[in-house]
Amino acid sequence: MSPWLAPLRLIADFALPPRCPGCGAVTGEDHRFCATCWGALRFLAPPWCATCHTPFAYDRGAEAQCAACIADPPRHAGVRAAVAYGDVARTVALRLKYGGRTAFAETVGRQMARLLPEDADVLVPVPLHRWRLWSRGFNQAALIATALTRVSGIAHDPLLLRRAKATPPLRAMGAKARARAVAGVFRVIDPKARLPGKAVVLIDDIYTSGATTDGCAAALLRAGAAKVTILCWARVIDSTD
Repeated sequence: MSPWLAPLRLIADFALPPRCPGCGAVTGEDHRFCATCWGALRFLAPPWCATCHTPFAYDRGAEAQCAACIADPPRHAGVRAAVAYGDVARTVALRLKYGGRTAFAETVGRQMARLLPEDADVLVPVPLHRWRLWSRGFNQAALIATALTRVSGIAHDPLLLRRAKATPPLRAMGAKARARAVAGVFRVIDPKARLPGKAVVLIDDIYTSGATTDGCAAALLRAGAAKVTILCWARVIDSTD
């Protein structure tokens, strides 16, 4: 750092100290949670379903699958989430998505990086429709992918996947209605030059029912991707899981 910038940095740090992304309490460094919020986060890791990575309450063996994957195996190569969806995880996601706290993309990206597949070739964010992008000003999934590239060195391609049409909110829909709503919505741009044989990591902020990411994964696989792994900040865990 230039000698004349050091005093300015000290003044800025004093006036605008790092704060916890969850509650706003002062912390020692940027992107760090306070002890209370850190303790409230449920970090996800094995034991989990060998196929979709739904967490298990106890170790069932390396090849154990959840009931849903046994009944209907997904086409994707698993869902990896840094944390379970909860109060702190929701607050961080909402402040990033709707509160304009774009720096939180790096906050969550640092926690997601540990779950990146070793064979990942490219990171692809779940796209927004152009009207939603223009109204919000940014795609939070693309910001997270950019942060992950800085941490991991794995390239990201924010223009590979496109949302061809807007979709209604999926929250109030059942599983079949959600699948119908996203059918044919996603398109891969220039697949022959950019995708065949690639191990893709699909990036999103929150994983809920999986309808949107399933639609994205299907489009990527049709275009020639070798595999698609879903990576997100938080995952909604059903109470029966």
